[in-house]
Amino acid sequence: MDWGRAKNVLIYAFLLLNLVLGYQLWADVREQADTNLDFASLSESTQKVMKEKSIQLLCQIPSITPQLPKITYQYLNGESIGGLVILQDKIESQLIFRDKELVSALKGRIPEIGNYQYDPLASEYMSKSEMERVKQAGAAGRFVMHALVDQKWPLFNDQLELYYSEQRIISYSQSPIEIAASGDEENQKMLPASNALKTLVERHIPPGSNIKDIQLGYYGQVYNSESQVAAPSWRFTLESGEMYYVQGISGDVTVSSPKTEKERE
Repeated sequence: MDWGRAKNVLIYAFLLLNLVLGYQLWADVREQADTNLDFASLSESTQKVMKEKSIQLLCQIPSITPQLPKITYQYLNGESIGGLVILQDKIESQLIFRDKELVSALKGRIPEIGNYQYDPLASEYMSKSEMERVKQAGAAGRFVMHALVDQKWPLFNDQLELYYSEQRIISYSQSPIEIAASGDEENQKMLPASNALKTLVERHIPPGSNIKDIQLGYYGQVYNSESQVAAPSWRFTLESGEMYYVQGISGDVTVSSPKTEKERE
């Protein structure tokens, strides 16, 4: 064998691989830059209010404004919180940080797991009732996943809870849902996240707050009826755990706090 030639082939192969990986990294960074805005992109009036109230923005501002309809959904078992299901074979919980591996590990064990998305923020902040569910499951904590609308947008009202102990997922709680587009609803352009942020800092977010995350999904007030309605909404999460939902079409604001477990319009 010509080892010198083989060595050159390997060197060229590694160079080509590095070029491909470098291009992919550049493309990902460029895509991220194209789909997010920063603090400087806000209007002068919004920046002024944030400085006066000492409100800090710790994340990028999404620039997407897709056209989305309202949806209707219903819980197939009639309850928003499903019963506890014990997993016979425990799952290593570090997989939760890699969605594809998690879905692969839980396929066949949890219905429709492929249509759920992990939510690290909802997993981090818990209300008293959620803490009680974790305790009743004999777990140390939980991971939260949301059902996806059109395989893309999380439905924040819905929660699949994965309970873990000793770094393993031991059980879960799920209430299967059926999602459908509202029959007479047309796609409507979303309120830009920057506009929603302007409303929040001027009227709702308390001084000294830190905005940790901004995400687009679906959310709606839950009523005592068989079918529920959810609209495309921006979710703003503060470091304190409060989550502000700004309806992307009407601009209405709802606040959810894990400390008080109350929501207000």
